[in-house]
Amino acid sequence: MLGKQNNRTANNSPLAGRAEFAPTGVELAMLKDKALFSRLEAIRLIEIAKVGHYTSAFSAAELFASLYYGVMRLKPGEPNWAERDRFMMGKGHAAVGLFPILADLGFFPTEVLDGYTRLGNPLGDHPDMRKVPGIDFSSGSIGHALSAGCGMALAGRILGKDFHTFVMIGDGELQEGQVWEAALFGAHNRLNRLIGIIDRNGYQLDGAVDDIITVEPIVDKWRSFGWETHVVDGHDIGAVTTLLRSLKADTARDRPVMVVAETVKGRGVSYMEAEPGWHLGYLDPVDAKRAIAEIKAMEIRG
Repeated sequence: MLGKQNNRTANNSPLAGRAEFAPTGVELAMLKDKALFSRLEAIRLIEIAKVGHYTSAFSAAELFASLYYGVMRLKPGEPNWAERDRFMMGKGHAAVGLFPILADLGFFPTEVLDGYTRLGNPLGDHPDMRKVPGIDFSSGSIGHALSAGCGMALAGRILGKDFHTFVMIGDGELQEGQVWEAALFGAHNRLNRLIGIIDRNGYQLDGAVDDIITVEPIVDKWRSFGWETHVVDGHDIGAVTTLLRSLKADTARDRPVMVVAETVKGRGVSYMEAEPGWHLGYLDPVDAKRAIAEIKAMEIRG
């Protein structure tokens, strides 16, 4: 159940969404393939763990793929490269969709995925920056990531670095007071290389976000806190990539940015979409086969 305000876009940047930043046809096909890869690998890894957060990972699949293959400045095989863009994820329970991408980029051996959540394996249900190369901030307790992102963005400025800091937060996470403290801090310090992304899938563990504690009007709130704001279809990977590239290129901006990505929880699997019960679960073989078939059909539908 998406809020009524989600179709309102506040594009304050003259560069936002310009066609010159759009991915080419080849790039777009690659990005879609990586989002498909993220979803299918999430199913495989949760099969190992026997329980996991399918729907939270699925709503963010296009966002992950866009960031890591089309937007962020990274060096494959060098997770600690000092000039890299930073990424942190408040909704850390979606890490099962991110770990395969980090392995694909050579940040750690792909074989590590095969022991997901097993004793002694560094990959857990939430990401741990002390154990997993490529993770810039540990998450688990919801609400801290934007504060850490503000700190990293400010540190980059002090050190004279030109990296960007990206922070993905869940819409239910907006119910945390610390998010709004970070919003004040980011705007006050004009952290223009800080780009937040809200995965606005409309649901949290206990049900529809706006039935638990409404977070609307999201766009107006972030604008009033002094952030440049944008709204995008979070599953249109071309639009997401174009917007984020545009925002990175805007050197005239004097404030942080918040992108509201409208998504569907469980995107790609019909019986999971917008069903709160699938926030945490496990697929039996029959359901897993059906889920995989539906996700692969997404590629055919485009």
